[in-house]
Amino acid sequence: MDVCLSPEQQPGRLREAPCTPDGCLEPAVEGSLQEDGTGGHPGDSNEIEPSLHSLQKFVPTDYASYTQEQYLFAGTKIVIQESIESYGAVVWPGAMALCQYLEEHTEELNLQDAKILEIGAGPGLVSIVASILGAQVTATDLPDVLGNLQYNLLKNTVKRTAHLPEVRELVWGESLEQHFPKSTFHYDYVLASDVVYHHYFLDKLLTTMVYLCQPGTVLLWANKFRFSTDYEFLDKFKQVFDTTLLAEFPESSVKVFKGILKWD
Repeated sequence: MDVCLSPEQQPGRLREAPCTPDGCLEPAVEGSLQEDGTGGHPGDSNEIEPSLHSLQKFVPTDYASYTQEQYLFAGTKIVIQESIESYGAVVWPGAMALCQYLEEHTEELNLQDAKILEIGAGPGLVSIVASILGAQVTATDLPDVLGNLQYNLLKNTVKRTAHLPEVRELVWGESLEQHFPKSTFHYDYVLASDVVYHHYFLDKLLTTMVYLCQPGTVLLWANKFRFSTDYEFLDKFKQVFDTTLLAEFPESSVKVFKGILKWD
């Protein structure tokens, strides 16, 4: 184990964000537009600079309410558009922990130009931070959150990063070879944060993690441990991955693991 951290040591959040999937979500005060136009409803196309229009492929889900949350990582202010109406549109504690770990271990991880795929990218904070740190990022999630994900990525990475992140649909356990053929796609890192909670797709998640890891791939997984099923998943994870506990955030119950796929 590398390090044990408490939430007070996390420098990333500039304002309070919603709580965790097992708790009640309270809307934050909506922020105003930034000087560079960051913020606002994804449908407010007049707030999106012209260079982004050609890059937008996904139609945003029309949530009734949005909030603006600000974060600071890698010396960069990041504004994330979130909605409490979807788990996939909120930044959870595991994402904060993983961003901090990436920021503090950038050189050790050799993130410059590294090829990274994030599973369950949600509103995109982890993918944004990885992009700012120099990585070539593919952010994936379910179709209904891709619009908000892409909006956040573009607003926080255009003219800030060497590599503009890509957004792709990924349904765990489905059509993996068709959409991510091993002959074409190889990743140095697979990232995942708070993808394990009380849902019915944990086996498909593990199948997807295994599929995306080839020789040389490192999987970094951060998660808030809430339920017994989370620990059951960890046991199964350890059966197929050589697992190292990299960091702990005791007061938020977040752990960060490194996994290297076991090869027979």
